[in-house]
Amino acid sequence: MQKVAEINLAFAEVLREFRKEAGLSQERLALDAELDRTYISLLERGLRQPSIKTLFAIAAILKVPPHTIVHSIENKMNSK
Repeated sequence: MQKVAEINLAFAEVLREFRKEAGLSQERLALDAELDRTYISLLERGLRQPSIKTLFAIAAILKVPPHTIVHSIENKMNSK
């Protein structure tokens, strides 16, 4: 079983990659997803885990299905 810290760091990297590909700042992503900018920062540093609701909100703003984000996290973890 994967450690929580490993999952958080993989999510952090994936979120940052998708956000940058979308051309969004942390602030813009947070505003559009109705989240606090500091929360996006915490997610991108692997210090917090998103809820399912938050994952879906972020995915909608990034215009990717939530399962694509999860799949990318799995790929990142398996490649290490």
